[in-house]
Amino acid sequence: MSIQFSILHKSTENHARLGVIKTAHGDMQTPAFMPVATAAAMKGLTPAQVRATGSQCILNNTLHLMLRPGDERVALLGGAHNFMRWSGPILTDSGGFQAFSMAAIRDIDDDGVTFKSFVDGARVRVTPERSIQAQNNIGADIIMAFDDCPPSAGAETSTARVELAIERSARWLERCNKAHARKSDQALFGIVQGGTSLELRARSLELTQQVDLPGYAIGGVAVGESTQAICDVVQFTASKLPEHKPRYLMGVGYAHDIVMAVAAGVDMFDCVLPTRNGRNGLVFTKHGPIRLRNAIHVADSEPIEANCDCETCAGGFSRAYLRHLFMAGEMLGPTLASIHNIRFYQRLLLDIRRAIGCNAWSSLKEAWPCLAASPQGLDGDTQ
Repeated sequence: MSIQFSILHKSTENHARLGVIKTAHGDMQTPAFMPVATAAAMKGLTPAQVRATGSQCILNNTLHLMLRPGDERVALLGGAHNFMRWSGPILTDSGGFQAFSMAAIRDIDDDGVTFKSFVDGARVRVTPERSIQAQNNIGADIIMAFDDCPPSAGAETSTARVELAIERSARWLERCNKAHARKSDQALFGIVQGGTSLELRARSLELTQQVDLPGYAIGGVAVGESTQAICDVVQFTASKLPEHKPRYLMGVGYAHDIVMAVAAGVDMFDCVLPTRNGRNGLVFTKHGPIRLRNAIHVADSEPIEANCDCETCAGGFSRAYLRHLFMAGEMLGPTLASIHNIRFYQRLLLDIRRAIGCNAWSSLKEAWPCLAASPQGLDGDTQ
């Protein structure tokens, strides 16, 4: 068995559940947030620093590693765990979303995707079989099916295009499952598409679950939809996924969206928000985001967040010092901000797990005022 998933407790207030996913590289307590180490590295952070944030599982990007240094080379060097010196679980995405994001330089057909490499400009062909081969070589504990991820409905996407993506993804899933050569130690997850249409989501749910897999993911809900649309899709889709298998919401990372999805029964999350924002001087707190470059922090001796136990805050690094690092272009600034942001997410998930276990869901919004904020809060931050 590639993974084992157990539900330890179900909330009495909603559909949230407390669980554990056992892998060959350790256990992951769920609900869980997985920070993104795109090219087998968390930019500016060592594996020890990432572990110290409480992160259990990280995400690698298949397409990036396939292009550089090459998935075959990663395999020769002992797989991603040995290559990047990360001993815990790893999840790899399939490259489907990256193919979507490179719309200007790629062509998609029923057999796969052809695109121009961002490394050297060469033409690269990725099929379901090639994606799975690459993920088998990389050696992650959880791997994702290669799917067709269309733009959101608001981006000139017709119903016909979403229907095509659903049918194509279903055919590709069967090919992925057939090509998967490491079923004993790598869990393949299928991905439900369908845009914002619940009718199309239901069709994708039916097709995806025709292939019996260790887990399933909700895809295509972080590509431009409104907060309400994300909520509607997640609540509808999660309720129709198998209860005894892990449910993974791909790429959704705002705190209030995570809490909503956990309440709907989702178990796993990933997003680049904590590290991407950290590198740009925006840090998260329970009361809302803070922009460290703002002049208000020039003589501020307080840490980012007084009660945070991350290396940055507990280590006594002040907002004034962090601002200085960013203004001086010192690489330590992005490192310390990223450490805090990842720990912010892990503290949130820790409190979520406690709230589920204690049947105290209402306590979350009291302890985390930022949950009442919208994503637009990033443009109107508190300080």
